[in-house]
Amino acid sequence: MGNLAGHTILLTGASGGIGSAMAQELARQQATVMLVGRAAESLESTRQRITAVGGNAITVVADLLNPADRERLAVMASELPSGLQGLVHCAGINEFALLEGQGESAIEAQLSVNLLAPVLLTRAVLPALHKAGNATVLFVGSTFGTIGYPGYTVYCASKAGLRGFSEALRRELADSPICILYFAPRATRTAINPPQVEAMNQALGNAMDLPEAVAQAAVKHYLAGKPAQCYFGWPEKLFARMNQIMPAIVDNAISKQLAIIKQYASRQGRGS
Repeated sequence: MGNLAGHTILLTGASGGIGSAMAQELARQQATVMLVGRAAESLESTRQRITAVGGNAITVVADLLNPADRERLAVMASELPSGLQGLVHCAGINEFALLEGQGESAIEAQLSVNLLAPVLLTRAVLPALHKAGNATVLFVGSTFGTIGYPGYTVYCASKAGLRGFSEALRRELADSPICILYFAPRATRTAINPPQVEAMNQALGNAMDLPEAVAQAAVKHYLAGKPAQCYFGWPEKLFARMNQIMPAIVDNAISKQLAIIKQYASRQGRGS
């Protein structure tokens, strides 16, 4: 696939972090980006950065857990003359804390925002994607969707579910021209990661990427349309593969980090 001129792409989580960076990268590829999020001012800031360099974007303030807002997005997509050419799921939250230190509301929020909302929104806009024909759906997951990691039990569960959903949907739509992709970055320097996460990663020697670098890699994956699942960051992509083949090796490696992880996770920092 070349550039995205003439394509309209609905992007969730566009208020900041990877989502905002991806919106700008997609606009550089000449797509018209529908910026979806809950923070109107942040969405408008992203839109202005896009239009300042000649790109096209519109903002849509919406709560993806609200059925009326999802229906509104579905109607907007269905009214596009050529259908919806792309759907990118970037919205996500996490809570870095030991499971026993997380409240029920925090657990429910992570599962709802990270997994339930993408499933329901994808279902809602599928008719508009079919209308477009050669459409693409990109799920931005995490290496923690493949590697279970202490302090992120619920987040890992939500991203593992997202990975499984994308895989099943890709196979379900194999007889259609819709392309289903999953992109899994490692830790990224965004507001979703509180200061103690950055401190922990520094103590463990774990790298963290800038959102712009992640966005560039994600859009490159979007444009290529393959492989179906793409992991970003070394050696995390190796660990993800090893965890699927020889999980005991990863168990052993993480067990050596456990004391440090618990030291920081017990502070119960929260990102959103």
